[in-house]
Amino acid sequence: MTMHQLYLLVPLAPLAAAIVVGLWGPKIGRTWSHRLCILGVFVSTIASAVILRDVMAGNSFDGDVYVWQTSGQLKFAIGFLVDPLTALMITVVSFVSLMVHIYTIGYMADDDGYTRFFSYISLFTFSMLVLVMANNFL
Repeated sequence: MTMHQLYLLVPLAPLAAAIVVGLWGPKIGRTWSHRLCILGVFVSTIASAVILRDVMAGNSFDGDVYVWQTSGQLKFAIGFLVDPLTALMITVVSFVSLMVHIYTIGYMADDDGYTRFFSYISLFTFSMLVLVMANNFL
C-alpha cells in the first residue's frame, strides 16, 4: 500500500463503517454495528500512526485528491496536506475517537438509537479527519 492510499484510508475507513451501519444497522444488529464502527476507527488510528512515523522521517504531502471543477485559472479541488502537525493531529483525533467509540458501547447500551448513534459518530470522525487533513477551505 502506498502512502497516498494510506492518506485516503485514514478518513475513508470511518466513512465506510458509517455508511454500512447507517444503511444496514438494524439488520446487522447492535453488536456488529459497534464492531464495524470501532474497526473503521481502529484502522484509521493504525494508519495515522504509520503516517506519523513516515512524516517524522522527513516526508510530507500536499496535493489534490479530487478536482471538482476548473474554470480558467480557478480550480475547486479537495486536497490533503500532510505535514508534522497534520500527522500528529490525525493520530490524536483518531485515537481519541477510538476511545470514545469504545466508551459509548456501555453508555448507549439501553438507547433505542444505538445503531444510528454509531453511524453518526463514525461520520463525525470522518468529518474531523477530513477537516484536519484539508489543504484548502473547500
